[in-house]
Amino acid sequence: MNRFFYNFLKDSLALDHKLATYLNVFFNLVVIAILGYLLFKVLRYYGSKFLRKLANKTKTEFDNILIQNSFFLSLSRVLILIITYGGLQYILVDFPHFLEYAQRFVNLCIVISFLWLVKSILQTIKDFLRTLTAFKDKPLESYVQIFMILLWIIAFVVSFSIITGKPLLRFFTALGAFSAVLLLIFKDTILGFVASIQISVYDTVRLQDWITMDKYGADGNVVEINLTSVIVKNFDNTITSIPTYSLISDSFKNWRAMNHSGGRRIKRAIQIKINSIHFLSDDEIEQYKHIELIKDYVIEQSNEVTHYNTSNNIDKSLLINGRNLTNFGMFRKYIDMYLQHHPKINQNLLFMSRQLAPTPNGVPLEIYAFSSEKEWLIYERVMSDIFDHIFASVSFFNLEIFENPSSLDLSNLKEK
Repeated sequence: MNRFFYNFLKDSLALDHKLATYLNVFFNLVVIAILGYLLFKVLRYYGSKFLRKLANKTKTEFDNILIQNSFFLSLSRVLILIITYGGLQYILVDFPHFLEYAQRFVNLCIVISFLWLVKSILQTIKDFLRTLTAFKDKPLESYVQIFMILLWIIAFVVSFSIITGKPLLRFFTALGAFSAVLLLIFKDTILGFVASIQISVYDTVRLQDWITMDKYGADGNVVEINLTSVIVKNFDNTITSIPTYSLISDSFKNWRAMNHSGGRRIKRAIQIKINSIHFLSDDEIEQYKHIELIKDYVIEQSNEVTHYNTSNNIDKSLLINGRNLTNFGMFRKYIDMYLQHHPKINQNLLFMSRQLAPTPNGVPLEIYAFSSEKEWLIYERVMSDIFDHIFASVSFFNLEIFENPSSLDLSNLKEK
């Protein structure tokens, strides 16, 4: 084959040796290019079409994903280049001084094509693992990226060895001496890789986890974890990029446990004016017996207090003597009963109203409970409804909520 065109040109057309030699190489290259193109088409289209039909009949999704990631396209390139490399010695038989350079060039193309082939395999493995429940929320991109970086380094060394004709061992020896510089260059990449492993092992962050990190202004769902950064889509639809290593070195809040629990916590306080807190008179106690939620409690407690004061001959000419009920205590009990009967409060988790330490703005009354609705929008509505009711209920217990005076309050005071 390598001499077919030469013999035809030399014998049939009576061309001189030099011209026939050059034309022979030219025609051989054209023939190889056409054959390579046809073979590529066969492997790329017909082979891929056949394998796609075969993959549709199998139960696993791996082969389908392999086709989607252009595996057979990359494989076709590698096979064509290997065949081309094998045919160079026949095509350039008359030009041995060009043969070495041509083989080096084809070898470089094989290395690059092999990289794309490995990349498609790694991408396929990552996509396939994403379909499995155990790996659905793992930072697989980080592992793919670190393997690709290592492959690119190896490919660079191999390519440089091919170009210069020097043995690989010499380059790897020089690379070892250059390791300190490489560590400095790839510091962030190495830290990110270590962080990715720690995140995966300790399960601190998964894809679609809701995290907040004030340092970077992140407050949203994790959409990607790669080798160098964690991408967070905030609830205002902005995107925040966090260095992967920061999830190990810095503090952040992950709301995953809340999403998997029975409820989302409500923890908010209102300020009660201290001078509005007082002992209850008999008339007020009778009035509170008409409040449905605490009716039984009021009767029980008033009977208990009366029995105690009577048994101990307490002088009740002054209300402060003996045991007494307060409007603040009644209000706290009312809130407890209100939370207990609220349909959106998880009754299996802790709920209570508690009095915190007094402040210059009054006594904080904190509501601590868990909403059974965890979706942000519904949760906010549930919490708002609860506090709407609490704000409206305060006046029924002769209590006042502290708030700073407004300009209207000061204006009315001035008029008086």
